[in-house]
Amino acid sequence: MLLQERYRLMKQIGKGGFCKTFLAVDEGQFSPVPCVIQELSPESETSKSFQQKAQQLEELGKHPQIPALLAYFQQNEYFYLVQEFIAGTNLAQVVEEEGAFNETQIWQLLEDVLPVFQFISDRNIIHRDIKPHNIIRRSPITKKGDLVIVDFSTAKIVTEIDRLISQTSIGSPEYAAPEQARGKAVFASDLYSLGITCIYLLTQIPPFDLFDIANDCWVWQQYLTTKVSDRLAQILDKLLQNAVNRRFQSADEVMQAMGMECKTQNFKLPNPPWRCLHTLTEHSGRLSSLNALAISPDSNTLASASDHKIVKLWDLNTKKVLASLSGHSQAVKSVAFSPDGKILATASDDKTIKLWQIETLAEICTLLGHSHAVKSVAFSPNGEILASGSWDKTIKLWDVNTGTEICTMTGHKLQVNSVAFSPQGQLLASASYDRTIRLWQIPALESSHKEFQNRPCYSLLGILSGHAWAVLTVAFSPDGKILATGSDDNTIKLWEVNTGQLICTLVGHSWSVVAVAFTADGETLLSASCDKTVKLWRVSTAEEIVTLSGHVDSVSAVAVSKVRQLIASGSRDKTIKLWQFVEQHNR
Repeated sequence: MLLQERYRLMKQIGKGGFCKTFLAVDEGQFSPVPCVIQELSPESETSKSFQQKAQQLEELGKHPQIPALLAYFQQNEYFYLVQEFIAGTNLAQVVEEEGAFNETQIWQLLEDVLPVFQFISDRNIIHRDIKPHNIIRRSPITKKGDLVIVDFSTAKIVTEIDRLISQTSIGSPEYAAPEQARGKAVFASDLYSLGITCIYLLTQIPPFDLFDIANDCWVWQQYLTTKVSDRLAQILDKLLQNAVNRRFQSADEVMQAMGMECKTQNFKLPNPPWRCLHTLTEHSGRLSSLNALAISPDSNTLASASDHKIVKLWDLNTKKVLASLSGHSQAVKSVAFSPDGKILATASDDKTIKLWQIETLAEICTLLGHSHAVKSVAFSPNGEILASGSWDKTIKLWDVNTGTEICTMTGHKLQVNSVAFSPQGQLLASASYDRTIRLWQIPALESSHKEFQNRPCYSLLGILSGHAWAVLTVAFSPDGKILATGSDDNTIKLWEVNTGQLICTLVGHSWSVVAVAFTADGETLLSASCDKTVKLWRVSTAEEIVTLSGHVDSVSAVAVSKVRQLIASGSRDKTIKLWQFVEQHNR
């Protein structure tokens, strides 16, 4: 079954109440991307309640231990949620394959998931189906925080009315709190379910068998093969209290009992120092889907390329359109300013590249030679050479002064998506759908390039492999020592240029990474993704600094100013957002 002409359902992996869960693939991506789709019956949702749920899930999905919501829609009366696929194993499978958990594993489980529970309840949401099947351990296991809470199909947004009236009993009976079974779920109901999850993982005994009905008490400790500490037993017993008022009231209370000081603060979303201060739209209507952005060397001008075949120049001081450059017959996919800011290069699906004089806005020339769409252009540091990457699987070098082709570089087995010169100009990197990055040695080219009549103008230095899917974007750090690559596999990789060795992999985006860029000091890396966000990473530690959220569709381009603290992001939502660094002052 194909939904929205892009999401293909592969197999059903869950069913409960009015919800079915499917493993699916997004065929809208060049290499199909796995995802999880939940089908909600119209008997359980109204259009209004579905919209509210989707908006809440978008907010929850910002937490690294909750799957991101990628899309939502209604089709044939049913409601659909498209969520991030989490590679890993749920705890029900883990305990079946590896045996009962020990005390250390339970402590680790509580440390990992309690901050997530607090994050959820802080947003007035009750999950209502916490159980081992809905907690996934990421694979491979790399660090704390690898446990992910999934399946929010039964989640409830709590309102004042909900506190007064009973709701339908929902959730898994073995793990549901008594008040939830009576249709009166509260925030502490999820904690009760967490407690039952823990005693099941410790014993591997079905929860119904761990409760003594005759004496109205839990007897889970009698089934332990290895005794646990009194401290853990006391915490679990308080989680399992039938009476709500005798139970922990919040995840924060549990963490305090465990001695986890201020843990919740680490998971609250702070006001980021980067704020969206301006959103650019066209005066005569909305911009068409944005494909590429470039900021001039003096940081006064922004160039934007769109599916509308038009390239727009914006004054970054007034936030007004300076000019519209027309001439391409198909979507424009890449723009680049020359190092002196005097020339703009534009690349298009019409197989051509155009060079424009910024001062006069006149077209200088059209570069012909590619046999397929041109997806990327980049100037050499001295501005004399232009490199172009195309879906004809080639890279071409052009003499900017004469508009002639210098040479064609071949080797990629599939389409070339991105090209970038090193700051020194001696290396060119190219990224391709063939899942590789190629590093090319480029000698010092003369404008006349007479020296290259009898020898090649490039040589292949090496091929970098490691991405699981297509490589979509590539960028050198300002000192030329690090190469950053973004991929359809949702990751960014940092490579050591001199050795070609992988430094690290940055994981955090829930969809394809389509653009990367370094700040002028080389300390921060920006990444733009189809998950609608821009992320900033600290290069030295590979840590995520902040996520910039605000676009309502895929972010397709990002550019950073060299002389002012300004970031521009362009999206399929037809807008450009300008993000400014705002100093934070303690009050």
